[in-house]
Amino acid sequence: MNTEHYPEELAVTLQHFAENGWRDVLTDSASENYSAMWRAFSSAARKAMEAKQLKRGKVLWLLADACSMMLRPKSINEPYQPIMVIDGQRSVIPDDFSEADIVFLAQIIDDIGDVRLKARIADVVWLLGKPREVRFALAAIDAYRAIPLDAETWVLDGRECWERAIGLARMLKATAGNRLQEMEAAILAAFEAASCADGFLILWLAELLESGRLGRDRQPAIAQKLESSAREFDDKGDLHRAGEYWRAAIDWFKAADDHAKAAEMTVAMAENWVKEADARIASDNTSHMAANSFYEDAIQTYRTIPKLQRADWRVDERIAELQLLLQQSGEKLLDEMGTIHSPMMDITPLVEHARNAVRGKTATDALKALANLHSGANAKQARDEAIATLRKHPLQAFFQATTMSRDGRVIAKRPGMSLAGTLTASDEIVIRAQMINDLQLLVGLAVRGEIVPALEIILMEHRLREADFVALAHRSPIVPPGRAGLFGKALFAGYDRDLVTAIHLLVPQIEHMVRFHLKQAGIKTTTLDGNGIESECGLSTLLGMPEAGKVFGEDLTFEFSALLCDAHGPNLRNELAHGLLDEGACQSVYVIYVWWLALKLVFNAYWLANRKRPADEAGDEEE
Repeated sequence: MNTEHYPEELAVTLQHFAENGWRDVLTDSASENYSAMWRAFSSAARKAMEAKQLKRGKVLWLLADACSMMLRPKSINEPYQPIMVIDGQRSVIPDDFSEADIVFLAQIIDDIGDVRLKARIADVVWLLGKPREVRFALAAIDAYRAIPLDAETWVLDGRECWERAIGLARMLKATAGNRLQEMEAAILAAFEAASCADGFLILWLAELLESGRLGRDRQPAIAQKLESSAREFDDKGDLHRAGEYWRAAIDWFKAADDHAKAAEMTVAMAENWVKEADARIASDNTSHMAANSFYEDAIQTYRTIPKLQRADWRVDERIAELQLLLQQSGEKLLDEMGTIHSPMMDITPLVEHARNAVRGKTATDALKALANLHSGANAKQARDEAIATLRKHPLQAFFQATTMSRDGRVIAKRPGMSLAGTLTASDEIVIRAQMINDLQLLVGLAVRGEIVPALEIILMEHRLREADFVALAHRSPIVPPGRAGLFGKALFAGYDRDLVTAIHLLVPQIEHMVRFHLKQAGIKTTTLDGNGIESECGLSTLLGMPEAGKVFGEDLTFEFSALLCDAHGPNLRNELAHGLLDEGACQSVYVIYVWWLALKLVFNAYWLANRKRPADEAGDEEE
């Protein structure tokens, strides 16, 4: 498995485990989550190897490798994924452990006192042992459920551990004994004991009950506590938390078949969006972009109320009032939109600078640094440099050029450049092709030198989840109404190094985002043919509109167009739409860059809209 770490034939025993001092490695800070345990064990392993203590080093490497893997509790049979996948190389997965390794790990389980470590080792042995022995699954469940149900532990990796324990117990059924019922009782007790002082803990525990299909006979009580928590946060002016609790209360009241209360909670949720919009307009940092998005969210929320209950809450009248407010904020929206600028940075040495930029920061600040590591393309500068390059190398520019696809098709042709004083239409094609060529070089450097190194550090130091990215998208005014879930899933997939999923989700959402904001700016995005059929324009047409540069900025418009829609470049949108992207192409630097570009856009729009709200920012960093 780790031939670079220790000789493959090196054998270790229970005695080597007992004598290797692993307990001393796990200080209080080193045992707070699996990521910290991985770092502590791998550091100690390296020192042991340097001191020629090979067997001690191997034991520590096995523990480090077991702790390094990312737990995906929703998958029963493939719950562990590598923490890193870069340029075809990855970190450890369960299948990397040899049979001898599993035998060794099985021997040490009873001697492990740390519940996190015991849970992980027992889980790995259960997963890989041949034949499987139920006692290891039971040991994993018992160790997982010994992890505290508090807010601090939850955001580290408590959520995944408890979800895994529930999943294992459900899979084992009667063999698990009363463990599932005991876990349900423990979660309900923690839920009842939690208060708003614990932030999102009440909500998180309710989500755990829902995902584990637990607490069915307590649905009304759970819904009522979520409602009271929402009202308490609303009274404090904490609209972000209040909104999340209103949303959860809606779901639990629906599950309890209390549709009247569900409608009441939906109204409260809609009005929470209105309060968010009003706050953005009234703040020192007025943002009609954010207000417009929140008014739209409010309208869409009201529309989810069933027709039979609309009269009780004046839903139709309220929607009409909000549509007027939406129109008023939309009229002021265009003036606010433009390029999001990142500060210039010294990129020498590039990789170390990128790592230091995110290292040791909170999750929010690390994402902010990642989003702004690279300043992106400058369209005007790129054009000037392309012209200078073509004039400096006239022989290269003089001849025609052909671009071919991976399967040998001619997909674009570039004419020769006239090199005359006045640029012609053909010259503009050549200049555009050169600009895209230069951009591709820039993208490769940015991804390998900045984005990926920084992302590696964030992955090691933080355990961000899909829900975190969905929440980010919800609060970013650049994300169109109703698309936060899809945008959040796409951003998380890229963060999680699942680039195949990321690009397939992201490209259509980028196209919808472009179309949505052009429409919001009053720009027609459809065409009408001779038969009166009105069709939506594609992304290349949308980005080619002069207004696109005004709405999104010339730089971002150029990058999206060059990377997604131009045959002289990666042409990702069209390649994906026609099913021409294979798995390898989905792992390219261009895909990583498009994901990062989307993260940059979503995060910076969120940050600009929320930066005057220190209470919310502090809450985000805690969570």
